[in-house]
Amino acid sequence: MRKLTMALVLALTAAVAVGCGGASDETDGGSASASGGDGSKGALSLVAYSTPQVVYDEIIPAFGQTAEGEGIEFKTSFGASGDQSRAVEAGQKADVVTFSTEPDMTRLVDAGLVEPTWKDGENEGLVTTSLVSFVVREGNPKNIQTWDDLLEPGVEVLTPNPFSSGAAKWNLLAGYGQASGGGKDPEAGLDYVRELITEHVKVQDKSGREALQNFLGGNGDVLLSYEYEAITANKNGEKLEYVIPDDTIKINIDIATTKDAPEAATSFLDYVLGDEAQQKFADWGYRPVNPTVLEANKDKFPDPPGLFTIEDLGGWDKVNAELFDIEGGAIAEIEEDAGVSTAS
Repeated sequence: MRKLTMALVLALTAAVAVGCGGASDETDGGSASASGGDGSKGALSLVAYSTPQVVYDEIIPAFGQTAEGEGIEFKTSFGASGDQSRAVEAGQKADVVTFSTEPDMTRLVDAGLVEPTWKDGENEGLVTTSLVSFVVREGNPKNIQTWDDLLEPGVEVLTPNPFSSGAAKWNLLAGYGQASGGGKDPEAGLDYVRELITEHVKVQDKSGREALQNFLGGNGDVLLSYEYEAITANKNGEKLEYVIPDDTIKINIDIATTKDAPEAATSFLDYVLGDEAQQKFADWGYRPVNPTVLEANKDKFPDPPGLFTIEDLGGWDKVNAELFDIEGGAIAEIEEDAGVSTAS
């Protein structure tokens, strides 16, 4: 009953947000607005996780200048990845969805809203990738360079709640993975995560974007986040730096159309994966999945020597069951012991 009630609340919240429009740039797990063309050739609903809003604010008007996009109005919603996925499952209108973790897409496959073949294209269901990094203040005053540095006395770390934010799951998996030798020593990985959360993470915001705003507000010494968060902040005039640790995880950002989406949704997806849009992602610090654009920007996106993937940790099914399941996942238990809500 609790889950049903929450689903209905999310659906109603999303419906109100879409109806109101004109939301500010600061996302709160479902802010919405309308943009693009005049609607003379239809409308598309884009539901996305919070951080790439600045990129889609450029991509959507550019798509509107193409023959396929002319006259298409967009209704967009940006928020914490898990919350966005659950809102679509509960009934929020969506033609194109993009999330920061695969389980958020799998939820919609299981609900019959996205085709099981969504990963079968050349892009394997991805729109961009990134790396978990340390976002620090100008000059890196505490000289944060390694994962061990995060555990030094007095270092305060910001990372969102992994039960609403996909970014947070990636952050904790990066810490777990580097300490466990890519999953070979699970107890060592959990010991690291336990110390990080209980001793150094005081606040866990709802989304990656909210965590960044908290950091920009002067809280914390280091923000665990995607490398593009610092690049985006710098482009917006903030003075931040970021450090890519030698051992970190590759982040996969997923995108798909829904089953009942109009043909224009496929055209938009094709455009997003094309050279022009992928370069816009690269300009904002996102690693392109388009091979041509990635090659053209390779100097901007070096791979650290100890880079590992979700597959190295056993894949999302294993990770979710063993670490994030609210009925017994090891990290879920750590979060609960720390007083963090694991309710979805």
